[in-house]
Amino acid sequence: MKTPSPLTRKIAVLAAGPLAILVAGGMVWQGSQAAFTASTRNSGSAWSTGNVVLTDDDLGAAAFTVENIVPGQTGQKCIVVTSQSNVAGEVRAYTQNLITSKGLENRIFFDLEQGTGGSFNDCTGFTPTTNTVPELPISTLASVNRDFATGGARWETAGTPGETQSYRGTWRFDTTGLSQDDINALQGARVGIDLVWELQSDESPAPAAP
Repeated sequence: MKTPSPLTRKIAVLAAGPLAILVAGGMVWQGSQAAFTASTRNSGSAWSTGNVVLTDDDLGAAAFTVENIVPGQTGQKCIVVTSQSNVAGEVRAYTQNLITSKGLENRIFFDLEQGTGGSFNDCTGFTPTTNTVPELPISTLASVNRDFATGGARWETAGTPGETQSYRGTWRFDTTGLSQDDINALQGARVGIDLVWELQSDESPAPAAP
């Protein structure tokens, strides 16, 4: 930015005096006049954030707590997840907190189906609609389905509180290809994993460029 020349500065200073007088005079003139006025107001504008709430019907109990399993054994459990969110979003399922022991985590296979019907620990009436988490060892699930970004079993919610989605999990203890000694080595092993359903609200579209 160029520095004003001495001549320019003088002009600016001299011009400021008359201008200030004119403005002040105008204000006095306006203040001495009566006027008609009118206004309108739209009151109460406010902005609040939406709520993102996700619950299930497990009442604090683990879906799969199976003791004394033997090779070839299998089982199923169901759970119903409810969205109490008032904004649209997406639910994804993933795993956390894998507990390993003697390699048993490589021999417990698990898959997750979405559907309708059923309730916690009771798959009566469950009808699958899609299978979005393929059967994998829980050790592999812990690696490939470990957070929301890598989660599966996607469920789009509309933002209406009370929406539900049923899920059926199926597990099996597979010792295919193991020797008898390897199978015997799995006795007394105990593994575990957390199944997590996470809801994230949809992002609003980016504003159009001016």
